[in-house]
Amino acid sequence: MKNGFLNDFKSFALKGNVIDMAVGVIIGGAFGKIVSSLVADIIMPPLGILLGGVNFKELAVELKPAVVENGEETAAAVMLNYGTFLQNVVDFLIIALSIFVMIRLAGRLMRKKEAAPAPPQPPQPSKEELLLTEIRDLLKEQAKK
Repeated sequence: MKNGFLNDFKSFALKGNVIDMAVGVIIGGAFGKIVSSLVADIIMPPLGILLGGVNFKELAVELKPAVVENGEETAAAVMLNYGTFLQNVVDFLIIALSIFVMIRLAGRLMRKKEAAPAPPQPPQPSKEELLLTEIRDLLKEQAKK
């Protein structure tokens, strides 16, 4: 039973689709980091300047102030960090757009492969060939009787 389980797992894990999926997940994680950096370090700073010097990471609403007793903070403030949320929404939109473009390009390439012309049909036999074939078949039937 143990060998059967290991053999089944080995055949599953080494199938092309599983390996392709693993590579896709790894590349997707790296791509996500690149897009997050693009948004946080390249897109959002100029956008913040255009909007009056806003730093999106600092945009927040204080829901409950911090509790300070005897000069020490005993409970942290409860914050609603909507700036970080906005930045993540921009991340998502860029990633979604990138994936959409890639899928669309892949779809076009697949359609071009499918649209390849079919091989030409073999030429149809002439009337003489059809007639000779019929005669041959009739002679075979008479020979069997």
